[in-house]
Amino acid sequence: MADVRLSHVDKHYGEAQALFDISLDIKDGEFVVFVGPSGCGKSTLLRSIAGLEGISSGTIMIGADDVTHTAPSDRGVAMVFQSYALYPHMSVRENMEFGMKINGVGRKDRAARVAEAARVLQLEPYLNRKPAHLSGGQRQRVAIGRAIVKEPKVFLFDEPLSNLDAKLRIQMRVELEALHAKLGATMIYVTHDQVEAMTMADTIVVLNQGRIEQVGAPMELYHRPRTRFVADFIGAPAMNFLKIRTEGGAVRYGAGTVGGPAAAPEGAVTLGIRPEHIELTAPGGGAFDARVEVKEALGGESYLYATAPEGERIVVKTAGDDPTHHGDVVGLKLPAGRIHLFGADGTNLSLA
Repeated sequence: MADVRLSHVDKHYGEAQALFDISLDIKDGEFVVFVGPSGCGKSTLLRSIAGLEGISSGTIMIGADDVTHTAPSDRGVAMVFQSYALYPHMSVRENMEFGMKINGVGRKDRAARVAEAARVLQLEPYLNRKPAHLSGGQRQRVAIGRAIVKEPKVFLFDEPLSNLDAKLRIQMRVELEALHAKLGATMIYVTHDQVEAMTMADTIVVLNQGRIEQVGAPMELYHRPRTRFVADFIGAPAMNFLKIRTEGGAVRYGAGTVGGPAAAPEGAVTLGIRPEHIELTAPGGGAFDARVEVKEALGGESYLYATAPEGERIVVKTAGDDPTHHGDVVGLKLPAGRIHLFGADGTNLSLA
């Protein structure tokens, strides 16, 4: 296994620039997730590490080797794609062996590697089956097994679970986490799904328009987002945002005072608070009242979608058996220690 270091990586497609000055250190054995909206550059960055995309400037190191201009096959990486890309006429065993055959790995060594990968991935009963006779999750495990037998320095995953249904995605997330624990391998994983990022990663890299917005552990990004973009992207449901004013150290919203003192300059800023941090009270007992428009009861928890005094939609997480209904007016408390204030440029002023 190996660490991965990127220094000042830029990527241009003609006049368009896809990556801007990307510098990043990924430790040996770390599970790192690149996350961001469509078009943010996460897959381009992964493909650049793999060598499937050439970079315009900067350097890429894998272990002690500068692989900036090295062919993909010589970088010591194995990539698992969104599509399974299995050969339909080959058995599971033959699919997993194929790359090793091309690279001249001996029969005995091939058999040993396939047997070990099949054991780790619980594919032993399926080695003689064709892909058409496998479920989606089993096919994805075969694609991962094909990567394992290469014994790479780094595993690269490009949205590998996006073709699976919701229940199977959860199962495969758990399996990938267990696989990482077993192999102790360096893994870099791309997804647009922030839930996958939060549940799987040691470190999350949030990308926005080709730039790194923030790097950190999942809970660090959740509780201490540096920008409004990160605060909005990390967390489901997303953080609530309200346009507020700071006057004399107090945070004011509508006709009332939300809290204070505020670590922000005087004037208009944006207040952010997560749905689970809002406290439900009787009308008149909180910072302001809101009318519930929709209630989603999910069993162990419920989400109230309410309209705040200035017309914004605000989401509140409550207990699953909360008695609030559509049309009810409720009071909302915003604990001062849970409030984030964002300036006009999107910077989190609460971290200053």
